[in-house]
Amino acid sequence: MHIVYLNGDYVPKSAAKISIYDRGLLFSDAVYEVISVIGGQLIDMERHVARLERSLGELSINAFADWAVVAQQLVADNDLGEGLIYLQVSRGVMEERDYRWPAPETPPTIFAFAQKRSLVENPMVTRGMRIITRPDLRWQRCDIKTTQLLYASLMKMEAEAAGVDDVWMTRDDLVTEGTSQNAHIISQDGVLISHQLDRRILPGVTRIEMLEQARSMGLAVEERAFSIDEAKQAAEAFISSSTLLIMPVVEIDGHPIGHGRPGEQTTKIRQSYLAVVQTPPPITN
Repeated sequence: MHIVYLNGDYVPKSAAKISIYDRGLLFSDAVYEVISVIGGQLIDMERHVARLERSLGELSINAFADWAVVAQQLVADNDLGEGLIYLQVSRGVMEERDYRWPAPETPPTIFAFAQKRSLVENPMVTRGMRIITRPDLRWQRCDIKTTQLLYASLMKMEAEAAGVDDVWMTRDDLVTEGTSQNAHIISQDGVLISHQLDRRILPGVTRIEMLEQARSMGLAVEERAFSIDEAKQAAEAFISSSTLLIMPVVEIDGHPIGHGRPGEQTTKIRQSYLAVVQTPPPITN
């Protein structure tokens, strides 16, 4: 039986109901997080909580739960060895549809569920991703992890129609990020380049650990935007996300990156990342 969390209760998914007047449904007035689970362990939960609370604060949504306890309970209830925990918080339910926010004391809607998915043994690791580029037409606060994902969904479908794996979005010929991933390149002289944190990209949780591992390997890191042409001329390219972890990119707009296969440094970064997140947590008394 698939167990989900809804407003303080753990219930079968068939029993989980949300009002048609919920602002998350009507206005995408909601934020969310996706937490990886590997070996039954939540990955980077503290960082996900910090980002969730920042998103809530940016939208002035008053919500609190013991997020880690909720996620861990869903892991246990659903016997989740590897996969994802999805957690969403909306501003809550209105008496009728209205652009204006409901009263501050309106309780938020909080729900979460588990999804089984293979993360570590993803077959795309050995072949790499093929990417196309498209204009970034999302709203200007991409640093807030809201449920406004229609444009990202349209781009994923456009990638599927083009026979490739995903889209990197661009503004002024500079790559911002993927539809649901941060984008990175490694230059011909061995510098890892990743878009700086600002309102144009989501501050990826996996990105944080990835950069730490890259620096520990001795790679120089530049946090700045890079152009499409710069990406095409790079030695390697890759993405980072909670769902794909570290994944090589081997082609952009039909142009092979490097030798057209997963890069050596990208592979090492992925291996180093997995070694860290798969290390059992210390035993505390």
